[in-house]
Amino acid sequence: MSRFIESIIELSLSSTEFTLLNHIRIRLIIHSFMAESNKQFKIIAGADGFGTPLKDALLSHLRSLNIQVEDLGTSSYYSAGADVGRRVSQSISSSSQEVRGLVACGTGAGVSIFANKFPGVFAATCLTPSDAVNARSINNSNVLAVSGKYTSPETAIEIVNTWLNTPFKSPCPANDNKPWPEEIENFLDKSLVEMPEIGKSEPEPVDSCAVCCLVKNRELNPIDVIPGGSMKIVRETPTSAFVKFKAGSVEPAHHHTFGHDLVVLEGKKSVWNLTKEERYDLTVGDFLFTPAGDVHRVKYHEDTEFFIKWDGHWDMFFDEDLETGKIAIDKELGLDK
Repeated sequence: MSRFIESIIELSLSSTEFTLLNHIRIRLIIHSFMAESNKQFKIIAGADGFGTPLKDALLSHLRSLNIQVEDLGTSSYYSAGADVGRRVSQSISSSSQEVRGLVACGTGAGVSIFANKFPGVFAATCLTPSDAVNARSINNSNVLAVSGKYTSPETAIEIVNTWLNTPFKSPCPANDNKPWPEEIENFLDKSLVEMPEIGKSEPEPVDSCAVCCLVKNRELNPIDVIPGGSMKIVRETPTSAFVKFKAGSVEPAHHHTFGHDLVVLEGKKSVWNLTKEERYDLTVGDFLFTPAGDVHRVKYHEDTEFFIKWDGHWDMFFDEDLETGKIAIDKELGLDK
């Protein structure tokens, strides 16, 4: 159908009919690209509790299409977004296969925010198939964020199909489903080169946090009683400190006179509260309070830094030696075989 004939038809349509015509155009565009493209993707997925049911439904659909998927499971929305974003970012230069991400939380916004913190990741929250066409056409989106509370599985499947099969720079609702003008096409081509560079070599920001300034550019002192650890105390009583541990370090079972709060600034660690018989897996941004007297062990999976504040002056009483602690943790992690 020529553009001239289309224009005549549009003039005679009601607004409802015109909206329907646009929807049909979108579907035709998508199906034509699906017919042309047999490209296989790997999809890395993660979600929080609100997004997990929708994420699982979408992964089942993707598997039915013989698309390779990797499910990172369920965690907090910020951890899920960051874990998927990190993996997609790492794959950009290291994988011959195209790797994309799928994240879900209650609204789809939170996971998108944290996925986008990694270079080369372009996460977009899509609540409709039209959103997905725009995100792929304009932003070359490689991570799809969906809403577990506001999007039905049926609509989400249509969204993910659209997102997978819409090429960059294709006609989209944002441009009335017309081809992009040459100047916009040139801009979009240039964006593919410029966007991935954002965040790679940004100048170091001036630290406005008074507490962080206390430790910045200062050496942390080794913790003599635990190999691999170092600490910089910023206040004596009640004690506050920045603490670092090297990957693989272990804190054997111990307790303190006073309870303490900590927040992870970098890395990943696991804490076993032996008193409460509970395990906590912590990563960047996670918070944990350990009550006074609770016996706990710690394993550092990566180089890790955290800020810790005791309710009084800090102390440390060991309930086992280092070797016993290592053996117990290896057994807990299934590494003793």
